[in-house]
Amino acid sequence: MMTAMHSPVLSMKGVCLSFGAKRVLDGLKFEVARGECFGFLGPSGAGKTTTIKLLTRQLTADTGRIMLFGRPIEHAGGADCERIGILSDTSALYERLSIEENLRLYAKVRGRGERGIDGLLERVGLANDRRTLIKDCSKGMRQRAALLAALIHSPELVFLDEPTSGLDPAARAEVHRMLGELRRGGTTVFLTTHDMAEAEGCCDRLAILNEGHIVALGTPTSLTMEHARNRLVVTTRTRGTIELTKDAAAAEAVRDLLAANEVLSMHSDEPNLEEVFLELTGREL
Repeated sequence: MMTAMHSPVLSMKGVCLSFGAKRVLDGLKFEVARGECFGFLGPSGAGKTTTIKLLTRQLTADTGRIMLFGRPIEHAGGADCERIGILSDTSALYERLSIEENLRLYAKVRGRGERGIDGLLERVGLANDRRTLIKDCSKGMRQRAALLAALIHSPELVFLDEPTSGLDPAARAEVHRMLGELRRGGTTVFLTTHDMAEAEGCCDRLAILNEGHIVALGTPTSLTMEHARNRLVVTTRTRGTIELTKDAAAAEAVRDLLAANEVLSMHSDEPNLEEVFLELTGREL
């Protein structure tokens, strides 16, 4: 039996939730290990935000069990909440305070000193904008400030809902580096994103949610390999592109092409994560 020391940071088992006659979540089951970056993907309306609200006690499930830090979530108290950071589209930043003033306020509320704020502002490129009022910030600046507010108290578990939305490539890359540092430091990250490259590059495992059901769960590599096509594509010098089925006959054909110095490139035809998502849900992320 798994001990409390090695129990998942959070888990769901058989979780269902309905709004009126509409079943929004149906039998959700997954675990998130300590220090893992767990991606939660799904098309609009699939139930991602509802799931996060259950995991952060903003909603209560109809049936099933939710565990947080090794115990039933209904037993979670204020001390457990202090171990959590949240970035969502409703993350509160005070419009008439500057970026720096917001961070100092959050540090005080969380019982943390202000040491480290300067470094955080530098990390996400906001040092020169620290005195800008939130109401005057661009969407990207707001997003970066909200991310820092979620991390100001060094939480053990972070829920990040679209953390790189509205960011330019340089700022997005910096957030990805921060995610890597969080993981290496043992922080558990629950990540929703519309960026498939982000999901593939940042997440240890992924769950794909569709119409309230988890339709796939695994590492990015395992999910793409599970849906790999039985096809080999060979680009030749004079014979164009040749598609072969992965079998003994293909091996013979490739050997002949290599002997004739015809092969320019050769690769198996695995789908990327976006193609897997489309196949499973029938919709774009």
